[in-house]
Amino acid sequence: MAMLEIKYREIDSPIGKFMIGATDKGCSMSEFADRGGFERINTRIKKRFNADLIPGNNSFIDQMEEEFNLYFEKKIKSFKTPLDYKDTPFQMSVWQELLKIPYGETRSYGDIAKNLGKPGAMRAVGKANGDNYLPIVIPCHRVIDSAGKLHGYGGGLWRKKYLLELESNNLSLFK
Repeated sequence: MAMLEIKYREIDSPIGKFMIGATDKGCSMSEFADRGGFERINTRIKKRFNADLIPGNNSFIDQMEEEFNLYFEKKIKSFKTPLDYKDTPFQMSVWQELLKIPYGETRSYGDIAKNLGKPGAMRAVGKANGDNYLPIVIPCHRVIDSAGKLHGYGGGLWRKKYLLELESNNLSLFK
């Protein structure tokens, strides 16, 4: 069986370059390009998808780039590009909960764990949050600690702060 190919290219954003990757079914990754470099990202993708990252482009990458631009221009609050991602059932359930957090709002790791019916699984939720390879699209930046403080973000806390401020300062644009 041939290995799956994920085409990717870099896009610019106000918070740095992203590597956007997609299969022929949807967007599979939107990694911060400086998050360990190409080799680390490629290793993660090979492990999760049994796939090779191939420089290139497709319509899902184009659509995701357009939506990233609109998001940072404060013109959209969620993404519509079809996604093609997978992982463990628990991680997928955490990511589904992240997708339910409204634009401009936050939830704690404990809130997510309770919503999943696993109130003691806050650390597991944190790990699944950190394993998200579609940041911003699956809004892991909207998860904070139980004291309301910023905690953990693979792209750096400065990016998390930027994203939360971008959203909270622009809620009135979407009313």
